Amino acid sequence: MAISFYPGDIPAKPGVYIYRDTFGTVIYVGKASNLRRRMSQYFQPSRAGRQSPKLRSLIHSIASWECITVRNEDESLILETRLIKKYAPKYNVLMRDDKRMLSVKIDLSEEFPTPRLARLRKDDSCLYFGPFPHGGLLKQTMEFLIRFFHLRFCRTREPKEEDRIHCLAAHVKDCPCPCVGAISKEEYRKNLDALMEVLNGKTAPVLASIREKMEEEASKRRFEKAAALRDISQNIESLYKPPRRDFADAAVPAHGSGAASVESLRRALKLKNAPNYMICFDNSTISGTLSVASMVVFRNGEPAKNEYKHFRIRTVEGVDDFAMMKEVISRHFTRVLAGEHPLPDLMVVDGGKGQLSYALEALTELKSPPFALIGLAKRNEEIFLPGRSEPIVLPKDSSALQLLQAIRDESHRFAITYNRLLRLRAIQNSLLDEVPNIGETRKKAILEAFGSVVRLRKATPEEIAEKVPGIGPEMAQNLYKFLQDHPATGTMDIL
Repeated sequence: MAISFYPGDIPAKPGVYIYRDTFGTVIYVGKASNLRRRMSQYFQPSRAGRQSPKLRSLIHSIASWECITVRNEDESLILETRLIKKYAPKYNVLMRDDKRMLSVKIDLSEEFPTPRLARLRKDDSCLYFGPFPHGGLLKQTMEFLIRFFHLRFCRTREPKEEDRIHCLAAHVKDCPCPCVGAISKEEYRKNLDALMEVLNGKTAPVLASIREKMEEEASKRRFEKAAALRDISQNIESLYKPPRRDFADAAVPAHGSGAASVESLRRALKLKNAPNYMICFDNSTISGTLSVASMVVFRNGEPAKNEYKHFRIRTVEGVDDFAMMKEVISRHFTRVLAGEHPLPDLMVVDGGKGQLSYALEALTELKSPPFALIGLAKRNEEIFLPGRSEPIVLPKDSSALQLLQAIRDESHRFAITYNRLLRLRAIQNSLLDEVPNIGETRKKAILEAFGSVVRLRKATPEEIAEKVPGIGPEMAQNLYKFLQDHPATGTMDIL
Protein backbone atom coordinates (compact mmCIF):
# COMPACT_ATOMS: atom_id res chain seq x y z
CA MET A 1 0.00 0.00 0.00
CA ALA A 2 1.37 3.41 -0.99
CA ILE A 3 0.03 5.29 2.02
CA SER A 4 0.39 5.23 5.81
CA PHE A 5 -3.05 5.53 7.34
CA TYR A 6 -3.84 5.98 11.04
CA PRO A 7 -7.57 6.30 11.87
CA GLY A 8 -6.76 8.30 14.99
CA ASP A 9 -5.56 11.14 12.75
CA ILE A 10 -9.03 11.54 11.23
CA PRO A 11 -11.84 13.47 12.99
CA ALA A 12 -15.08 11.56 13.50
CA LYS A 13 -17.08 14.41 11.96
CA PRO A 14 -18.95 15.13 8.70
CA GLY A 15 -16.80 16.32 5.86
CA VAL A 16 -15.05 15.71 2.55
CA TYR A 17 -11.90 13.68 1.93
CA ILE A 18 -9.46 14.09 -0.95
CA TYR A 19 -7.05 11.43 -2.26
CA ARG A 20 -4.00 12.30 -4.37
CA ASP A 21 -1.50 10.22 -6.34
CA THR A 22 2.30 10.43 -6.22
CA PHE A 23 2.23 13.46 -8.56
CA GLY A 24 -0.09 15.39 -6.23
CA THR A 25 -3.03 15.05 -8.66
CA VAL A 26 -6.47 14.71 -7.09
CA ILE A 27 -7.76 11.26 -8.07
CA TYR A 28 -10.83 10.94 -5.83
CA VAL A 29 -13.12 13.17 -3.75
CA GLY A 30 -15.67 11.69 -1.37
CA LYS A 31 -18.01 12.81 1.42
CA ALA A 32 -18.95 11.18 4.69
CA SER A 33 -21.11 11.76 7.76
CA ASN A 34 -18.20 10.32 9.77
CA LEU A 35 -14.81 10.84 8.09
CA ARG A 36 -12.89 8.45 10.36
CA ARG A 37 -15.28 5.54 9.78
CA ARG A 38 -15.63 6.12 6.04
CA MET A 39 -11.93 6.57 5.27
CA SER A 40 -10.99 3.55 7.44
CA GLN A 41 -13.16 1.33 5.25
CA TYR A 42 -10.80 1.78 2.30
CA PHE A 43 -7.84 0.28 4.17
CA GLN A 44 -9.35 -2.65 6.12
CA PRO A 45 -7.52 -5.90 5.16
CA SER A 46 -10.71 -7.92 5.69
CA ARG A 47 -12.37 -6.05 2.82
CA ALA A 48 -9.50 -6.45 0.35
CA GLY A 49 -10.85 -9.65 -1.25
CA ARG A 50 -14.29 -8.15 -1.84
CA GLN A 51 -13.19 -4.90 -3.45
CA SER A 52 -13.96 -4.18 -7.08
CA PRO A 53 -11.06 -3.76 -9.55
CA LYS A 54 -11.79 -0.05 -9.71
CA LEU A 55 -11.62 0.33 -5.93
CA ARG A 56 -8.42 -1.73 -5.68
CA SER A 57 -6.86 0.43 -8.38
CA LEU A 58 -7.89 3.58 -6.50
CA ILE A 59 -6.47 2.37 -3.18
CA HIS A 60 -3.13 1.39 -4.69
CA SER A 61 -2.88 4.81 -6.38
CA ILE A 62 -3.36 6.84 -3.18
CA ALA A 63 -0.14 8.53 -2.07
CA SER A 64 -1.57 11.23 0.22
CA TRP A 65 -4.87 12.37 1.64
CA GLU A 66 -6.50 15.37 3.27
CA CYS A 67 -9.92 16.01 4.76
CA ILE A 68 -12.10 19.08 5.32
CA THR A 69 -14.64 19.00 8.14
CA VAL A 70 -18.02 20.74 7.82
CA ARG A 71 -21.05 21.16 10.08
CA ASN A 72 -23.53 18.73 8.50
CA GLU A 73 -24.17 16.36 5.59
CA ASP A 74 -25.78 19.00 3.38
CA GLU A 75 -22.60 21.06 3.54
CA SER A 76 -20.47 18.00 2.75
CA LEU A 77 -22.58 17.30 -0.35
CA ILE A 78 -22.21 20.90 -1.56
CA LEU A 79 -18.46 20.94 -0.99
CA GLU A 80 -17.94 17.48 -2.51
CA THR A 81 -19.80 18.48 -5.67
CA ARG A 82 -17.83 21.70 -6.02
CA LEU A 83 -14.48 19.92 -5.59
CA ILE A 84 -15.42 17.24 -8.12
CA LYS A 85 -16.37 19.87 -10.69
CA LYS A 86 -13.14 21.71 -9.96
CA TYR A 87 -10.66 18.81 -10.09
CA ALA A 88 -12.55 16.26 -12.29
CA PRO A 89 -10.89 13.33 -10.41
CA LYS A 90 -10.15 10.21 -12.40
CA TYR A 91 -12.05 7.86 -10.10
CA ASN A 92 -15.17 9.96 -9.60
CA VAL A 93 -16.84 8.43 -12.64
CA LEU A 94 -20.27 8.30 -11.04
CA MET A 95 -20.21 11.99 -10.21
CA ARG A 96 -18.91 13.23 -13.55
CA ASP A 97 -22.32 13.51 -15.22
CA ASP A 98 -24.66 16.47 -15.49
CA LYS A 99 -26.56 15.85 -12.26
CA ARG A 100 -25.33 19.02 -10.65
CA MET A 101 -27.22 20.68 -7.85
CA LEU A 102 -29.54 23.55 -8.69
CA SER A 103 -28.77 27.21 -8.10
CA VAL A 104 -31.01 30.26 -8.57
CA LYS A 105 -29.86 32.58 -11.36
CA ILE A 106 -30.89 36.22 -11.75
CA ASP A 107 -29.83 38.32 -14.73
CA LEU A 108 -29.86 41.95 -13.57
CA SER A 109 -29.27 43.20 -17.11
CA GLU A 110 -32.89 42.35 -17.92
CA GLU A 111 -35.39 45.19 -17.67
CA PHE A 112 -37.57 43.10 -15.33
CA PRO A 113 -35.32 40.30 -14.03
CA THR A 114 -36.92 37.01 -13.07
CA PRO A 115 -35.33 34.16 -11.08
CA ARG A 116 -34.48 30.98 -13.00
CA LEU A 117 -33.03 27.64 -11.92
CA ALA A 118 -29.62 26.68 -13.28
CA ARG A 119 -27.28 23.73 -12.88
CA LEU A 120 -24.21 25.42 -14.34
CA ARG A 121 -22.59 28.61 -13.06
CA LYS A 122 -21.34 30.59 -16.05
CA ASP A 123 -19.13 33.64 -16.23
CA ASP A 124 -22.02 35.72 -17.55
CA SER A 125 -22.29 38.59 -15.01
CA CYS A 126 -25.49 37.07 -13.57
CA LEU A 127 -26.12 36.61 -9.85
CA TYR A 128 -26.15 33.01 -8.61
CA PHE A 129 -27.54 31.85 -5.27
CA GLY A 130 -26.78 28.39 -3.93
CA PRO A 131 -26.24 25.62 -4.86
CA PHE A 132 -29.08 23.98 -2.94
CA PRO A 133 -28.90 20.26 -2.17
CA HIS A 134 -32.68 19.64 -2.37
CA GLY A 135 -33.80 20.35 -5.95
CA GLY A 136 -37.47 19.41 -5.46
CA LEU A 137 -37.86 21.68 -2.44
CA LEU A 138 -36.11 24.50 -4.27
CA LYS A 139 -38.51 24.34 -7.24
CA GLN A 140 -41.61 24.42 -5.02
CA THR A 141 -40.19 27.18 -2.86
CA MET A 142 -39.21 29.39 -5.81
CA GLU A 143 -42.69 29.10 -7.33
CA PHE A 144 -44.14 30.33 -4.04
CA LEU A 145 -41.59 33.12 -3.55
CA ILE A 146 -42.06 34.48 -7.08
CA ARG A 147 -45.78 34.80 -6.36
CA PHE A 148 -45.17 36.11 -2.84
CA PHE A 149 -42.91 38.92 -4.03
CA HIS A 150 -45.05 39.65 -7.09
CA LEU A 151 -42.50 38.88 -9.81
CA ARG A 152 -43.07 37.63 -13.34
CA PHE A 153 -42.93 33.93 -14.30
CA CYS A 154 -42.43 34.24 -18.06
CA ARG A 155 -39.04 33.36 -19.54
CA THR A 156 -39.10 36.08 -22.22
CA ARG A 157 -36.11 38.36 -21.75
CA GLU A 158 -38.08 41.53 -22.58
CA PRO A 159 -41.82 40.85 -22.10
CA LYS A 160 -44.09 42.73 -24.51
CA GLU A 161 -47.81 43.34 -24.60
CA GLU A 162 -48.47 40.45 -27.00
CA ASP A 163 -46.86 38.01 -24.53
CA ARG A 164 -49.70 38.58 -22.06
CA ILE A 165 -52.15 36.73 -24.29
CA HIS A 166 -50.32 33.45 -23.64
CA CYS A 167 -49.50 34.15 -19.95
CA LEU A 168 -51.44 31.85 -17.64
CA ALA A 169 -50.00 33.58 -14.56
CA ALA A 170 -51.45 36.88 -15.74
CA HIS A 171 -54.92 35.37 -16.16
CA VAL A 172 -54.91 33.98 -12.61
CA LYS A 173 -53.46 37.27 -11.31
CA ASP A 174 -50.14 35.76 -10.20
CA CYS A 175 -48.10 38.07 -12.46
CA PRO A 176 -47.44 41.82 -12.01
CA CYS A 177 -47.66 42.19 -15.83
CA PRO A 178 -44.71 44.47 -16.59
CA CYS A 179 -45.42 43.73 -20.26
CA VAL A 180 -48.40 46.13 -20.13
CA GLY A 181 -46.88 48.63 -17.69
CA ALA A 182 -48.89 47.44 -14.68
CA ILE A 183 -45.83 47.78 -12.44
CA SER A 184 -42.98 50.28 -12.55
CA LYS A 185 -39.32 49.29 -12.84
CA GLU A 186 -38.62 50.79 -9.40
CA GLU A 187 -41.40 48.87 -7.65
CA TYR A 188 -40.48 45.64 -9.45
CA ARG A 189 -36.82 46.05 -8.47
CA LYS A 190 -37.81 46.63 -4.85
CA ASN A 191 -39.72 43.33 -4.88
CA LEU A 192 -36.75 41.59 -6.49
CA ASP A 193 -34.37 42.96 -3.83
CA ALA A 194 -36.65 41.56 -1.13
CA LEU A 195 -36.53 38.12 -2.80
CA MET A 196 -32.72 38.26 -2.98
CA GLU A 197 -32.63 38.93 0.76
CA VAL A 198 -34.37 35.58 1.27
CA LEU A 199 -32.05 33.80 -1.19
CA ASN A 200 -29.10 35.11 0.82
CA GLY A 201 -30.44 33.27 3.86
CA LYS A 202 -32.34 36.06 5.64
CA THR A 203 -35.50 34.00 5.97
CA ALA A 204 -36.83 35.13 9.36
CA PRO A 205 -39.07 37.98 8.06
CA VAL A 206 -40.68 35.95 5.28
CA LEU A 207 -41.16 32.94 7.58
CA ALA A 208 -42.89 35.18 10.12
CA SER A 209 -45.20 36.52 7.40
CA ILE A 210 -45.99 33.00 6.12
CA ARG A 211 -46.79 31.75 9.63
CA GLU A 212 -49.01 34.74 10.27
CA LYS A 213 -50.97 33.99 7.07
CA MET A 214 -51.07 30.29 8.03
CA GLU A 215 -52.64 31.10 11.41
CA GLU A 216 -55.13 33.39 9.70
CA GLU A 217 -56.18 30.66 7.26
CA ALA A 218 -56.46 28.14 10.08
CA SER A 219 -58.63 30.51 12.14
CA LYS A 220 -60.99 30.75 9.14
CA ARG A 221 -61.00 26.91 8.92
CA ARG A 222 -59.26 26.96 5.55
CA PHE A 223 -57.09 24.03 6.59
CA GLU A 224 -55.85 23.04 3.12
CA LYS A 225 -54.42 26.53 2.52
CA ALA A 226 -52.95 26.58 6.01
CA ALA A 227 -51.29 23.19 5.38
CA ALA A 228 -49.85 24.42 2.08
CA LEU A 229 -48.34 27.44 3.84
CA ARG A 230 -46.96 25.17 6.57
CA ASP A 231 -45.26 23.03 3.91
CA ILE A 232 -43.71 26.10 2.27
CA SER A 233 -42.43 27.28 5.64
CA GLN A 234 -40.84 23.88 6.25
CA ASN A 235 -39.35 23.89 2.74
CA ILE A 236 -37.63 27.23 3.34
CA GLU A 237 -36.29 26.03 6.69
CA SER A 238 -34.96 22.84 5.03
CA LEU A 239 -33.17 24.81 2.31
CA TYR A 240 -31.54 27.05 4.90
CA LYS A 241 -30.73 24.81 7.82
CA PRO A 242 -28.78 27.03 10.22
CA PRO A 243 -25.92 27.50 10.26
CA ARG A 244 -25.66 27.50 6.46
CA ARG A 245 -22.39 28.04 4.61
CA ASP A 246 -22.33 28.90 0.93
CA PHE A 247 -19.42 26.93 -0.52
CA ALA A 248 -20.15 28.30 -3.99
CA ASP A 249 -18.37 31.53 -3.08
CA ALA A 250 -16.00 30.30 -0.38
CA ALA A 251 -12.34 29.66 -1.04
CA VAL A 252 -11.58 25.93 -0.98
CA PRO A 253 -8.70 25.10 1.38
CA ALA A 254 -5.61 24.54 -0.73
CA HIS A 255 -2.32 22.82 0.07
CA GLY A 256 -0.65 24.38 3.06
CA SER A 257 -1.80 27.03 5.51
CA GLY A 258 -2.79 30.67 5.11
CA ALA A 259 0.88 31.55 5.40
CA ALA A 260 1.66 29.25 2.47
CA SER A 261 -1.00 30.99 0.34
CA VAL A 262 0.46 34.38 1.27
CA GLU A 263 3.93 33.24 0.20
CA SER A 264 2.48 31.83 -3.04
CA LEU A 265 0.88 35.23 -3.74
CA ARG A 266 4.15 37.03 -3.01
CA ARG A 267 5.93 34.90 -5.60
CA ALA A 268 3.13 35.20 -8.16
CA LEU A 269 3.13 39.01 -7.97
CA LYS A 270 6.92 39.20 -7.49
CA LEU A 271 6.53 41.29 -4.34
CA LYS A 272 9.52 42.21 -2.22
CA ASN A 273 7.63 41.59 1.04
CA ALA A 274 4.98 39.00 1.86
CA PRO A 275 1.43 40.50 1.79
CA ASN A 276 0.65 39.56 5.39
CA TYR A 277 -1.57 42.64 5.80
CA MET A 278 -3.99 42.86 2.86
CA ILE A 279 -6.97 45.18 2.37
CA CYS A 280 -9.64 45.12 -0.35
CA PHE A 281 -12.24 47.71 -1.43
CA ASP A 282 -15.58 47.17 -3.18
CA ASN A 283 -18.66 49.30 -3.93
CA SER A 284 -22.36 48.48 -3.85
CA THR A 285 -25.29 50.46 -5.20
CA ILE A 286 -28.82 49.58 -6.33
CA SER A 287 -30.35 51.83 -8.98
CA GLY A 288 -28.00 54.63 -7.94
CA THR A 289 -29.36 54.91 -4.41
CA LEU A 290 -27.82 54.21 -0.99
CA SER A 291 -24.36 53.77 -2.50
CA VAL A 292 -21.90 52.23 -0.06
CA ALA A 293 -18.43 50.72 -0.04
CA SER A 294 -16.56 48.19 2.05
CA MET A 295 -13.00 47.57 3.15
CA VAL A 296 -12.08 44.11 4.43
CA VAL A 297 -8.79 43.06 5.99
CA PHE A 298 -6.87 39.77 5.75
CA ARG A 299 -3.97 39.11 8.09
CA ASN A 300 -1.65 36.20 7.32
CA GLY A 301 -4.14 34.91 4.77
CA GLU A 302 -7.14 34.92 7.14
CA PRO A 303 -10.06 37.39 7.56
CA ALA A 304 -9.61 39.94 10.37
CA LYS A 305 -13.30 40.82 10.73
CA ASN A 306 -12.83 43.19 13.65
CA GLU A 307 -10.93 45.49 11.25
CA TYR A 308 -13.58 45.59 8.51
CA LYS A 309 -15.03 49.00 7.64
CA HIS A 310 -17.98 50.23 5.62
CA PHE A 311 -18.56 53.65 4.06
CA ARG A 312 -21.57 55.69 2.96
CA ILE A 313 -20.77 57.42 -0.33
CA ARG A 314 -20.92 61.19 0.25
CA THR A 315 -19.76 63.04 -2.87
CA VAL A 316 -20.85 60.90 -5.83
CA GLU A 317 -24.31 61.19 -7.37
CA GLY A 318 -25.79 58.29 -9.34
CA VAL A 319 -23.81 55.25 -10.45
CA ASP A 320 -20.12 56.06 -10.92
CA ASP A 321 -18.07 53.10 -9.70
CA PHE A 322 -14.75 54.78 -10.50
CA ALA A 323 -15.53 57.98 -8.58
CA MET A 324 -16.90 56.02 -5.62
CA MET A 325 -13.71 53.95 -5.48
CA LYS A 326 -11.64 57.14 -5.45
CA GLU A 327 -13.74 58.69 -2.68
CA VAL A 328 -13.51 55.79 -0.20
CA ILE A 329 -9.79 55.24 -0.81
CA SER A 330 -9.15 58.96 -0.28
CA ARG A 331 -11.11 58.91 2.95
CA HIS A 332 -9.41 55.79 4.33
CA PHE A 333 -5.87 56.80 3.41
CA THR A 334 -6.34 60.28 4.83
CA ARG A 335 -6.63 58.46 8.15
CA VAL A 336 -3.76 56.14 7.29
CA LEU A 337 -1.44 59.07 6.65
CA ALA A 338 -2.62 60.66 9.90
CA GLY A 339 -1.33 57.58 11.73
CA GLU A 340 -4.73 56.05 12.59
CA HIS A 341 -4.14 52.92 10.48
CA PRO A 342 -1.03 51.18 9.11
CA LEU A 343 -0.08 51.05 5.44
CA PRO A 344 -1.04 47.71 3.87
CA ASP A 345 1.42 45.27 2.36
CA LEU A 346 -1.03 44.83 -0.53
CA MET A 347 -4.21 46.65 -1.53
CA VAL A 348 -6.76 44.98 -3.84
CA VAL A 349 -9.52 46.88 -5.64
CA ASP A 350 -12.46 44.98 -7.09
CA GLY A 351 -12.29 45.82 -10.80
CA GLY A 352 -10.00 46.27 -13.75
CA LYS A 353 -7.94 49.12 -15.17
CA GLY A 354 -10.54 51.82 -14.52
CA GLN A 355 -10.93 51.18 -10.79
CA LEU A 356 -7.18 50.71 -10.44
CA SER A 357 -6.36 54.02 -12.13
CA TYR A 358 -8.79 55.96 -9.91
CA ALA A 359 -7.37 54.28 -6.80
CA LEU A 360 -3.87 55.21 -7.91
CA GLU A 361 -5.01 58.80 -8.58
CA ALA A 362 -6.42 59.08 -5.06
CA LEU A 363 -3.18 57.83 -3.51
CA THR A 364 -1.07 60.14 -5.69
CA GLU A 365 -3.11 63.19 -4.69
CA LEU A 366 -2.58 62.29 -1.02
CA LYS A 367 1.17 61.75 -1.63
CA SER A 368 0.94 58.30 -0.06
CA PRO A 369 4.16 56.30 0.41
CA PRO A 370 4.47 53.46 -2.16
CA PHE A 371 3.08 49.98 -1.50
CA ALA A 372 1.76 47.10 -3.61
CA LEU A 373 -1.56 47.79 -5.38
CA ILE A 374 -3.54 45.60 -7.81
CA GLY A 375 -6.97 45.41 -9.44
CA LEU A 376 -8.78 42.07 -9.73
CA ALA A 377 -11.25 41.92 -12.64
CA LYS A 378 -13.90 39.30 -11.95
CA ARG A 379 -14.83 38.38 -15.51
CA ASN A 380 -11.65 36.44 -16.27
CA GLU A 381 -9.96 36.81 -12.87
CA GLU A 382 -7.32 39.06 -14.43
CA ILE A 383 -4.83 40.84 -12.17
CA PHE A 384 -3.91 44.38 -13.23
CA LEU A 385 -0.82 46.20 -11.94
CA PRO A 386 -0.10 49.95 -12.19
CA GLY A 387 1.96 50.85 -15.25
CA ARG A 388 1.48 47.46 -16.86
CA SER A 389 -0.87 47.11 -19.85
CA GLU A 390 -1.16 43.31 -19.89
CA PRO A 391 -2.84 41.56 -16.94
CA ILE A 392 -1.48 38.61 -14.99
CA VAL A 393 -3.60 35.46 -15.24
CA LEU A 394 -2.90 32.81 -12.60
CA PRO A 395 -3.93 29.12 -12.84
CA LYS A 396 -7.45 28.50 -11.53
CA ASP A 397 -6.18 26.07 -8.89
CA SER A 398 -3.45 28.44 -7.69
CA SER A 399 -3.59 29.10 -3.95
CA ALA A 400 -2.44 32.66 -4.69
CA LEU A 401 -5.49 33.28 -6.90
CA GLN A 402 -7.78 31.60 -4.37
CA LEU A 403 -6.52 33.97 -1.68
CA LEU A 404 -7.26 36.99 -3.91
CA GLN A 405 -10.70 35.60 -4.76
CA ALA A 406 -11.43 35.05 -1.08
CA ILE A 407 -10.67 38.64 -0.05
CA ARG A 408 -12.48 40.05 -3.13
CA ASP A 409 -15.59 37.93 -2.48
CA GLU A 410 -15.55 38.85 1.21
CA SER A 411 -15.41 42.57 0.40
CA HIS A 412 -18.31 42.15 -2.04
CA ARG A 413 -20.36 40.27 0.57
CA PHE A 414 -19.66 42.90 3.24
CA ALA A 415 -20.63 45.78 0.92
CA ILE A 416 -23.84 44.07 -0.24
CA THR A 417 -24.82 43.28 3.36
CA TYR A 418 -24.42 46.91 4.42
CA ASN A 419 -26.36 48.16 1.38
CA ARG A 420 -29.26 45.84 2.15
CA LEU A 421 -29.29 46.85 5.80
CA LEU A 422 -29.60 50.52 4.84
CA ARG A 423 -32.37 49.81 2.33
CA LEU A 424 -34.35 47.79 4.85
CA ARG A 425 -34.00 50.60 7.40
CA ALA A 426 -35.18 53.12 4.82
CA ILE A 427 -38.23 51.01 3.98
CA GLN A 428 -39.04 50.44 7.64
CA ASN A 429 -38.77 54.10 8.55
CA SER A 430 -40.50 55.56 5.49
CA LEU A 431 -44.04 54.79 6.66
CA LEU A 432 -43.51 56.55 9.98
CA ASP A 433 -42.51 59.70 8.08
CA GLU A 434 -46.10 59.93 6.85
CA VAL A 435 -47.75 59.76 10.30
CA PRO A 436 -49.10 63.17 11.42
CA ASN A 437 -47.46 64.69 14.52
CA ILE A 438 -44.67 62.10 14.60
CA GLY A 439 -41.31 63.87 14.46
CA GLU A 440 -37.78 62.49 14.43
CA THR A 441 -37.58 62.14 18.22
CA ARG A 442 -40.82 60.18 18.49
CA LYS A 443 -40.02 58.10 15.41
CA LYS A 444 -36.70 57.10 16.99
CA ALA A 445 -38.44 56.26 20.26
CA ILE A 446 -40.99 54.08 18.41
CA LEU A 447 -38.31 52.11 16.56
CA GLU A 448 -36.28 51.68 19.75
CA ALA A 449 -39.36 50.31 21.52
CA PHE A 450 -40.59 47.95 18.79
CA GLY A 451 -37.58 47.45 16.53
CA SER A 452 -39.58 47.51 13.28
CA VAL A 453 -42.86 48.60 11.71
CA VAL A 454 -44.06 45.00 11.44
CA ARG A 455 -43.88 44.60 15.24
CA LEU A 456 -45.52 47.98 15.70
CA ARG A 457 -48.46 46.83 13.55
CA LYS A 458 -49.12 43.97 15.98
CA ALA A 459 -49.27 46.26 19.02
CA THR A 460 -52.47 47.60 20.56
CA PRO A 461 -52.90 51.34 21.27
CA GLU A 462 -52.44 50.56 24.97
CA GLU A 463 -49.12 48.78 24.32
CA ILE A 464 -47.89 51.67 22.15
CA ALA A 465 -48.69 54.22 24.86
CA GLU A 466 -47.07 52.04 27.52
CA LYS A 467 -43.82 51.29 25.67
CA VAL A 468 -43.06 54.57 23.87
CA PRO A 469 -42.04 57.59 25.99
CA GLY A 470 -43.78 60.80 24.94
CA ILE A 471 -46.78 59.12 23.31
CA GLY A 472 -50.05 59.28 25.24
CA PRO A 473 -53.27 57.30 24.73
CA GLU A 474 -54.73 59.71 22.15
CA MET A 475 -51.60 59.79 19.97
CA ALA A 476 -51.23 56.03 20.32
CA GLN A 477 -54.81 55.58 19.09
CA ASN A 478 -54.13 57.89 16.12
CA LEU A 479 -50.95 55.96 15.24
CA TYR A 480 -52.78 52.63 15.50
CA LYS A 481 -55.58 53.89 13.23
CA PHE A 482 -53.06 55.24 10.69
CA LEU A 483 -51.37 51.84 10.44
CA GLN A 484 -54.73 50.13 10.02
CA ASP A 485 -55.63 52.55 7.23
CA HIS A 486 -52.28 51.96 5.47
CA PRO A 487 -51.89 48.18 5.13
CA ALA A 488 -48.50 46.81 4.14
CA THR A 489 -47.90 45.97 0.48
CA GLY A 490 -45.02 44.49 -1.51
CA THR A 491 -41.83 44.32 0.53
CA MET A 492 -43.57 45.95 3.51
CA ASP A 493 -45.35 42.65 4.19
CA ILE A 494 -42.14 41.08 5.47
CA LEU A 495 -40.65 43.96 7.44
